[in-house]
Amino acid sequence: MKIELTRYYRENSSHKLKLSFGTFYLFKKFYVAEINEGVHLNYNKLRVIFQEITNFYGNTAQIVCVANRVNSYSTEPVVFNILDDEFPILKASAFVSYSASNQRVATVEQIIIKNKVIKFTSLPEALFWATNYTKDKEEKSKDLPSLANKTLSNSSEASRRNPS
Repeated sequence: MKIELTRYYRENSSHKLKLSFGTFYLFKKFYVAEINEGVHLNYNKLRVIFQEITNFYGNTAQIVCVANRVNSYSTEPVVFNILDDEFPILKASAFVSYSASNQRVATVEQIIIKNKVIKFTSLPEALFWATNYTKDKEEKSKDLPSLANKTLSNSSEASRRNPS
């Protein structure tokens, strides 16, 4: 499921960053990455992403990435560790995979990447986790309306759609 199909997207303001190899939705304390089909995320592309994210949030921010893998693409997971030293704003990542093969890839990436990586099979669960992971202590008592009962999609029909 693409982020733009969710209730969370409609109810929460974000900045949309469109690059030639993917689209990034920048929320208050996390961003959702949707990489284009067939892209290979090498050092140069990942550096562009990290630079743009740092420009938006600032170099002292502590944010989470939700990699919404609605398309098939490849990465060089060791590069994340190299770039984390240069752009240390990423606290954790949520990888949303919609197939067993992508789940296996995410497991390997989880081992290689030094930051916290959590795997999910649904975008609403990952958004719920990212929102709660990044809440400050004083915000923890507040419940965001679009996250109540983890109901972030438009309807049950939306959750059954293909992720494309």
